[in-house]
Amino acid sequence: MNAKQIESRFTEMGARMIVREIPSRWSHGDRRWFSPTDYAMDIQRDARGEFFELRVPSHLSAALEATVVQSVPRERHLLLMVRRSGQTPQLDRFLCGHDERDWFVAAVPGGVSSVRQAMEALQPRDVRIALARHQVSSRKRFARKNRAFRRQGEWFFVPEPTMTVDPGLILRNEPLRRGGGKPHLVEQLHRSGGETVHVCTRHPNGVSERVFRELLRTNPKAARWGWRVMRRNPGVFARGTVGHPDHATIDLPFWHRVLMNTENQSSTMRNVAFLD
Repeated sequence: MNAKQIESRFTEMGARMIVREIPSRWSHGDRRWFSPTDYAMDIQRDARGEFFELRVPSHLSAALEATVVQSVPRERHLLLMVRRSGQTPQLDRFLCGHDERDWFVAAVPGGVSSVRQAMEALQPRDVRIALARHQVSSRKRFARKNRAFRRQGEWFFVPEPTMTVDPGLILRNEPLRRGGGKPHLVEQLHRSGGETVHVCTRHPNGVSERVFRELLRTNPKAARWGWRVMRRNPGVFARGTVGHPDHATIDLPFWHRVLMNTENQSSTMRNVAFLD
């Protein structure tokens, strides 16, 4: 991997990039590499501020090749491709850039080959439909605010101006969170629909009612696993202020549908250590 060349392309857009090789550990019993098993893209901070970091385990140093597919220095964005050869070939794409106050890295789904395509790929389907419905120009379709949506970080807010909600079903100061990242705090939030699931530490993604009952039937001790009833994939709507430490607060005067970008649809997400 030509680390110097990659780092220079990040410098062109005003960012620092460090490619760092870290020692891999070998398990003699299982005869496999572990801790870490794969590379990671991250954003770190030192005395000089934020910087991008590509951490490469030593056992993968010869198998990884990173390439900047396209750089748009004026917009402070670039598309990075990481190719892994060997027994389990892998091709990952990352959109790296600056948003409002800080640098970010996002896993990009699909086979994009430009910064613009990457930004489009990160917009969920309902956002693209709203852009077409409101005939938003190509110049404004990636802005944080246009007729089709408001955006704060990875969250899109699509207007639903005629929507009404029973006041008793409105949650106050509710967090929106992706994984372990810092939450976006929503003044008023409403969840509707979705699938009822039972969640515990052993089943963090939840199991359906049918699976839950079958689990209790075959293993009565499972009743003591600290289950919670939650909704999976509900419709989420927000109104009022939405705040986050790394972003300017936005104000939604009426209800907006809440949609997350499409990072979680990309297998590349497993190689992103950065969380907003």
